[in-house]
Amino acid sequence: MIKKIKLRFYSYLNDFIKVESQKNLKLTDKRYYIHNYRGRQTIKDRIESIGVPHPEVALILNNSTAVDFSYLVQPGDFFSIYPHFYKFELPAEIKLLNEYLEKPKFILDVHLGKLARYLRRFGFDTAYRNDYQDRKIVDQAVSEKRIILSRDRGLLMRKRVKWAHFIWNDDPKKQLAEVFERFQLAQYYHGQESRCVNCNSKLIDIDKEEIKERLEPKTKKYFQDFKYCQKCDKIYWRGSHYKETEKMVSRLDQQEPNSRQN
Repeated sequence: MIKKIKLRFYSYLNDFIKVESQKNLKLTDKRYYIHNYRGRQTIKDRIESIGVPHPEVALILNNSTAVDFSYLVQPGDFFSIYPHFYKFELPAEIKLLNEYLEKPKFILDVHLGKLARYLRRFGFDTAYRNDYQDRKIVDQAVSEKRIILSRDRGLLMRKRVKWAHFIWNDDPKKQLAEVFERFQLAQYYHGQESRCVNCNSKLIDIDKEEIKERLEPKTKKYFQDFKYCQKCDKIYWRGSHYKETEKMVSRLDQQEPNSRQN
């Protein structure tokens, strides 16, 4: 027997929904959807069947009462579904997921290599390999308490995924801005810690005398402070690229919240 519920999605959650591809979904002129289903279904299953990954959902109200993902939908239910909020905290008793309380650590899918390098440059522990399989990403995210960043909605819908964010933009710099805003990263960056952009290892300070034979003449002349990756044997210094990326993070810190997210 076909049953019906009503769903209203707020803000950017609507961007996940492709109405033309949903045979069991109808948008009304009041901006809510009529959704058809069969059998016993949780609200999590219904939301994800429409294309919205559960980690992107912060609050579900059924007729103004908060419910969690395990709620079994009933014919006639009317759900209001909200994304993450940035201007106020939800009460603990209605949060669907606990907040990520530590300095964010990430794991990225195979399509986000340039974003991984940017995040490492700003000192964020970022796991990435260009041959990651989805199962490996989820396993590592769970075992190491990492936030998954991906452009694959199917990956974010996996049951064990807890903290995750769907990356909307194609441009790596815009992707970085998106992640900085979503996870409020500016508060964690103080210009001191950085990681190897190739392997994610923490960089250590190294005396110029130890590596001066490896430096180009102009680098040797104009720069005094260097960092070193013990794993990659790579040397870093604060050249023009460093200054450009510092300007980038300064702009990220000052920008207004994106309208997609509020």
